[in-house]
Amino acid sequence: MTDQIEQTQESIVADDPIVSAILSALADDKTPTFQDVARAIAESKRKPKDGPNLWRRYMTAVKQQATHLAKTGRIQIIRKGEVADPSDFRGIVRMRLPR
Repeated sequence: MTDQIEQTQESIVADDPIVSAILSALADDKTPTFQDVARAIAESKRKPKDGPNLWRRYMTAVKQQATHLAKTGRIQIIRKGEVADPSDFRGIVRMRLPR
């Protein structure tokens, strides 16, 4: 039963558009910031009357999903060139795929 619940949770996360945006931003060994991913999502969803700060609407979701992905080991959160603890980090950080 536990395996089935874990598979269901993984499929939900895999289908999430924020997770897809984060993982696609990490392609080709790139190391984007949360802001880079939020800006990319905002640009893909922009409507004519949206303001220039639309990306701020997506920052919390990007941070939450990136933290979850880091806790499960799918990505790493980097601060000052070192892997940061996903449950306790501050400042400007980058993301990368595990090495």
